[in-house]
Amino acid sequence: MKNIYQYISIIAVMLCGTLSFAQNNPVSWKTSVNRMEDSVYQIIFEADIENRWHLYDIGPYENGPNATAFTFDLPDNADLIGDIEMIDKPFKTFDEMFGMEIGLFEKRARFGQKVKLSGEGAVIKASVEWMVCDDKQCLPPTDEDFVINIGAPGNTDISNTATANAELQPADARSGDSDKSLWSYIIDAILWGLVAILTPCVFPMLPMTVSFFMKGSKKKARGRAEASMYGFFIVLLYTLPIAAIILIIRTVGGDDTTANIFNWLATHWLPNTIFFLVFIIFAASFFGAFDITLPGWMVNKSDKNADKGGIVGIFFMALTLVLVSFSCTGPIVSTIIIKAFSGEFWTPIVVMLVFSAVFALPFILAALFPSVLNKLPKSGGWLNSVKVILGFIEVALSLKFIGTVDQAYHLHILDREIYLAVWITVFSLMGFYLLGKIKFAHDSEVKHIGVGRLTLVIITFSFVVYLIPGMWGAPLKALSGYLTPLATQDFVMDSQKSAIQVNDEGKNVKYSDFLHFPHGLKGFFDYKEACEYAEKVGKPLFIDITGHGCVNCREMEARVWSAPEVLDILNSEYVVLALYVDDRKTLPEDEWITTENGKVLKTLGKINFNFVFNKYKAISQPHYVLEGRKGKMLVPPRNYDLDVNGFVQFLKSGIEAYKNDK
Repeated sequence: MKNIYQYISIIAVMLCGTLSFAQNNPVSWKTSVNRMEDSVYQIIFEADIENRWHLYDIGPYENGPNATAFTFDLPDNADLIGDIEMIDKPFKTFDEMFGMEIGLFEKRARFGQKVKLSGEGAVIKASVEWMVCDDKQCLPPTDEDFVINIGAPGNTDISNTATANAELQPADARSGDSDKSLWSYIIDAILWGLVAILTPCVFPMLPMTVSFFMKGSKKKARGRAEASMYGFFIVLLYTLPIAAIILIIRTVGGDDTTANIFNWLATHWLPNTIFFLVFIIFAASFFGAFDITLPGWMVNKSDKNADKGGIVGIFFMALTLVLVSFSCTGPIVSTIIIKAFSGEFWTPIVVMLVFSAVFALPFILAALFPSVLNKLPKSGGWLNSVKVILGFIEVALSLKFIGTVDQAYHLHILDREIYLAVWITVFSLMGFYLLGKIKFAHDSEVKHIGVGRLTLVIITFSFVVYLIPGMWGAPLKALSGYLTPLATQDFVMDSQKSAIQVNDEGKNVKYSDFLHFPHGLKGFFDYKEACEYAEKVGKPLFIDITGHGCVNCREMEARVWSAPEVLDILNSEYVVLALYVDDRKTLPEDEWITTENGKVLKTLGKINFNFVFNKYKAISQPHYVLEGRKGKMLVPPRNYDLDVNGFVQFLKSGIEAYKNDK
């Protein structure tokens, strides 16, 4: 009976295929290239199949289901070697409806095609057609195009990713460029890890802890090994909890749910307001208003278990350090984790791993080289000064979260000049504190200014002077990722101002009453409207997948888009489209969409996020896509990268591909 229902489902889908185009295909593809010999390569096609769905093998099946089929468009210097091969073995089953044995793939399927080149490199166009089914229905046959570069000089392994979508089927090749934003998070983690060591909750424990290990073992080698194990447990205790939370979310909910949670954390008013309050509370604690500590019973129990010795004792010693140092490291950990949660899936885990490794490293090094301890500065009032300075920084960073809420919901409360005014005040007060003109409860008297403190004073007030011109419209490119956009500022040069855009028919460009482009650029904020205009004027689309809370997006706009050569190309050669995935503007009811699971999306950000995730599998921002006719991707997309020349070449390559594809 089940197969009768499946047969009816197949016929219904074939007759009403257009209705199913609104459903996302549960198969996504990616390709890679392996060099077999000097001139022989193997193209790997890998299908990622969602749970409960299955993909048919390459058959062929006469009067049977649609087998997975590949076609190739080869240049003159490339030839196929043999036929397409199934790298993974399909599951064989007898299908009563078709009366034959068929092969199925679940979760993953890999196919390989060998190619021989007679030159140094080749660009091969390939296409795959497949049909995917579950126990109740089949989707209509879907095809996907690939553009594969192989055999390029110095290039032995090139990967492309294509995402299958039943509504829009681009020739998608995901960029192999590394997302440099991860490195910025890693650098932040290293710096915060070093700062954490200098806090008064941690620094005094350094010699005490190492001394414990050296005295607790008669053999120095064993003492050093135990100290190394101690450092390992510190890393584990910081990294494992955040990794476990993220892995559980991804395992239970999948990529889509994980991406939505990260997007919610980064842009929704509730978590951002909570983050703001957490930063302010921790700042008040750093200023000496109160101490934030974990329950005493927790610390005492951990400390008692540390006396057991062996690996168990070392673990509880590490746990005791983590608990005791919480009042100082808690705000720092919160700062870097909250920032990292706006990135991709692995970013928070990597960031916490780096932070904890830097934090634990001094304990290991001091155990290996005990004489170093004699050269360390003694504890004193300078440690409290470190906490107070961190308090000022926490106050300044807290504005980012309220600024994100202000932009996403278009409240216009924390415009750029207000933001700058607060920063100028905060860092001016920090400068006066370093001079000894301001004192807090636990500060020692500053009788004279040392060279180190004087250096910090000069840096702080120089930073304040740098901020002041921003009140009158200076771009402040170095801080573009942290400040609210220049378009929100009242005091700004006319050339920087943005206005509501009008199209050729004299109507307002959709959403341009509350969304704006930087640097006076003209463009669109709705995909359909942009596509129609691009087809009319005969230009490719430059698609900017962005967000109000995206630090790297603002930095790209300020430091890359502002380059004259980039602006010239965007203005003259492309139709520019910005898709904000975190905007909280509720759209009219006739623009709402309903997802395949029945969820109604009402805000512009959620609708855009659903679109770009399904079409491009893009989670992080910024993500730049160049599209040609009929939604065809022209070149591999590009992410965060401050190389202006590279961005210019990216734009020029899209123009060339558009001209060649007619």
